Amino acid sequence: MQVSSLNEVKIYSLSCGKSLPEWLSDRKKRALQKKDVDVRRRIELIQDFEMPTVCTTIKVSKDGQYILATVVTFETLSDDYSKIVFLHNDRYIEFHSQSGFYYKTRIPKFGRDFSYHYPSCDLYFVGASSEVYRLNLEQGRYLNPLQTDAAENNVCDINSAHGLFATGTIEGRVECWDPRTRGRVGLLDCALSSVTADSEINSLPTISALKFNGALTMAVGTSTGQVLLYDLRSDKPLLVKDHQYGLPIKSLHFQDSLDLILSADSRIVKMWNKNSGKIFTSLEPEHDINDVCLYPNSGMLLTANETPKMGIYYIPVLGPAPRWCSFLDNLTEELEENPESTVYDDYKFVTKKDLENLGLAHLIGSPFLRAYMHGFFMDIRLYHKVKLMVNPFAYEEYRKDKIRQKIEETRAQRVQLKKLPKVNKELALKLIEEEEEKQKSTWKKKVKSLPNILTDDRFKVMFENPDFQVDEESEEFRLLNPLVSKISEKRKKKLRLLEQQELHEKEEEEEPEGKPSDAESSESSDDEKDWVEEVRKQRRLLHQEEKVKRQEQLREDRQTVLKPQFYEIKAGEEFRSFKDSATKQKLMNKTLEDRLKLEAKNGTLSISDTTVGSKQLTFTLKRSEQQKKQQEAEKLHRQERKTLRRSAGHLKSRHRRGRPFH
Repeated sequence: MQVSSLNEVKIYSLSCGKSLPEWLSDRKKRALQKKDVDVRRRIELIQDFEMPTVCTTIKVSKDGQYILATVVTFETLSDDYSKIVFLHNDRYIEFHSQSGFYYKTRIPKFGRDFSYHYPSCDLYFVGASSEVYRLNLEQGRYLNPLQTDAAENNVCDINSAHGLFATGTIEGRVECWDPRTRGRVGLLDCALSSVTADSEINSLPTISALKFNGALTMAVGTSTGQVLLYDLRSDKPLLVKDHQYGLPIKSLHFQDSLDLILSADSRIVKMWNKNSGKIFTSLEPEHDINDVCLYPNSGMLLTANETPKMGIYYIPVLGPAPRWCSFLDNLTEELEENPESTVYDDYKFVTKKDLENLGLAHLIGSPFLRAYMHGFFMDIRLYHKVKLMVNPFAYEEYRKDKIRQKIEETRAQRVQLKKLPKVNKELALKLIEEEEEKQKSTWKKKVKSLPNILTDDRFKVMFENPDFQVDEESEEFRLLNPLVSKISEKRKKKLRLLEQQELHEKEEEEEPEGKPSDAESSESSDDEKDWVEEVRKQRRLLHQEEKVKRQEQLREDRQTVLKPQFYEIKAGEEFRSFKDSATKQKLMNKTLEDRLKLEAKNGTLSISDTTVGSKQLTFTLKRSEQQKKQQEAEKLHRQERKTLRRSAGHLKSRHRRGRPFH
């Protein structure tokens, strides 16, 4: 039994494990069972669970008591195996009852799939034809076929809720028909919907699998490895999943309790959530897959492979074990996840080229060699004897390899050469030492590891760009790191040692001798000085350095001759005094209207003199030619009006007698 796990979902392979070669005698098999505990504990869940030839379809009866497998496909018309219909690869259809063969008929073209419509007792056959053949089991005759728009049809299925019939074509479409009216009610272009930005398709996708679930859900598999999930009320898929292998989807199943969809191609079985599309788990058998079947109401999965032996897998999270093997629930709790060991330990697999190198090509066809795949099995004792005769110094070479491995292991325990960056070497060495101390602490107790700055790409520039070099002579650095002088001296010695190791990197030398333990202890005692005294010492040094700098600055000032400096004022700017520079900067950020209002409010529009001789000047804006002409015209017009104006004093009315005029 083999155990695999993905996303914390365990899958138990009940058909995998130690398998005995068929050519072993019964005596040898009994000897292996006595000697090998794993062979003795091997689980044979179903005895002789294999076919004489390779099978392409596997199903379980509705009552869960029988497992059936055939070459093309079949359908159980009853709850058990008492009524079965088989579709052969020679266009024949066979009806079997519980007693055996019952009737045989033929369809016009080669069939690929069929479905049974229970309400009307009709069998729908699809294949290498554009027609869907209908055989009525109640009347015992063929009915008029359904004419599709496809050249050929690959798969079909009937919805158990409302009886909708769907067929998948080689053009990548799905046609839906109503059996009551025998008319097409829908058409889905799955080939176009399966092509996404990430998919790589070299040919036209055809429909290779089809499955209904409930009244409104349908899953479609294509020949290029895509699975499309549809809601029948929409022509756009809800989800598109790609198997990434480019192989045809061979089987689709729904697991309702966990809302899962099982899709299988020849290499892998994927189980994913039909709502979110997230992968639940996957299974990769050792042989290519032809078909997959879920055992009803359980966590058992059956596969029909490209070998006569079929696969049995148990996934506890999908459901319990079937009633006839309920002991699996208790057995899986005791199993350990050990890698599968081979039972061919007493035999050596060799190719024809290996036999020629050993001089044993003449044994081909003799009982000493058993043909298997592209080579042969031979007794391991015979192999070792012949190899020792051909190469008598093989043991010496093996011994030298072992010694070389031991030497490399001891070298790995030495202090490894640290390649420091070009910038901030001392900081990098400090980080390396801190990382080594963290590793030592993790050996004693579990400490949560934090990311290292040296390996973090976000801080890569700090060790490459010289602009990020730490200035150890700055006041801030020396005050924040009072012990840096002593520590840096010790670290600089290490840097010199590492530089020497880099010079002799390509040569094999012994580990450089370190310092005596007494010197190291003396250095560690020197580093343990009082922190306060070191801070005071650094402050005194800083004050002395500042005093020296001030004296040098005064000496330079005495030697220099002061010269007047002139500054140019930009056009449109004002200058009053140096005191108003900050106010002027604020005013320049405002609009002209706001500046005029502010100056009028502050009374700065009047002409005034300052101590530095600034003047307040007024100016007029430059007008365009059109504005000048308009201004001249207005001026002339006003002058003409003045000359033509007459006095209106004589028009004043006098007081008259009589009634006023209204």
